[in-house]
Amino acid sequence: MTRRRSLAFVYALLLACATSAWAQTWPDHSIRLIVTFPAGGGADFVGRAIAPKLTEALGQSIVVENRAGANGAIGDEAVARAAPDGYTLLLGAAGALTIAPHLTKLQVDTFKDLVPVALVGTSPFVLCVNPSVPAKTVAELTALAKANPGKYNFGSSGTGGAPHLAGELYKSIAGIDIVHVPYKGLAPAITDAIGGRVQILFADVGLVAPHVKAGTLRALAVTGTQRSQALPDVPTMMEAGVPGYTAGTWYGVLAPSGTPAAIVKRLNAELDRALASADLRAQFANQSVVAAGGSPEDFAKLIRSDYDKWGKVIKDANIKAE
Repeated sequence: MTRRRSLAFVYALLLACATSAWAQTWPDHSIRLIVTFPAGGGADFVGRAIAPKLTEALGQSIVVENRAGANGAIGDEAVARAAPDGYTLLLGAAGALTIAPHLTKLQVDTFKDLVPVALVGTSPFVLCVNPSVPAKTVAELTALAKANPGKYNFGSSGTGGAPHLAGELYKSIAGIDIVHVPYKGLAPAITDAIGGRVQILFADVGLVAPHVKAGTLRALAVTGTQRSQALPDVPTMMEAGVPGYTAGTWYGVLAPSGTPAAIVKRLNAELDRALASADLRAQFANQSVVAAGGSPEDFAKLIRSDYDKWGKVIKDANIKAE
């Protein structure tokens, strides 16, 4: 071994030892958890639900900080540019990390600038119709749409949002022509679906479940991999005969790229432990969020899979940012 290689080896060994020692003392002060959406939304709820659990487990305060704007891009950038020391974390959502990069030029590269820590929770949508639509199952709706191309429309929270792409994915797999009507948020889309101005809607379970129970909307299927506790009699899209269909949003914790592996491993273990607790799972269920967990590698695979899936949907449907 040459002298240069010997010095390089010694340097790498010393750096590894120093990093390990540093990670063992982490954390010694409070940690910021940046939520990329405003207070009161789904991401904010998830962030504030896990913060006390992490505070208890790590012995340091987890301070939730809302950095809203640009559909999550502002918060994502704040974390990506932070020191990779385990003291700034991201509570990220699916749309900003796997959909937005296909629609607009961002300052953050999902795969280079951030490291996945743990998938925290998933939140499916519900495919609903106005009660005037003569379809009580997804199969009936598909048949109706095929017999009347372009006649039926579906509302969403806006062009390029997750509910919009959920509708485009259904169109693609089912081979139907239904017209997208974008709104500025799900609230007006739900109002118009109830009023019959749009006939079909993909929206969060928690937002539409009360209307389904009141009879002002009819739920045909949920878009997750399992049925929702809020609507247990409603089948999944796959159960309803749409093969391979899953959609919705998810929330996960990420850290700046370069964060020591030992810190990522510790955070993942503590989050997994918290997400297995009955009280946190109950809190999530009350908001129609399914507690998740799993390894950083599992989360990384999900991010890549969703990134590729929604990129194809966006390209095939020729969706452009507004």
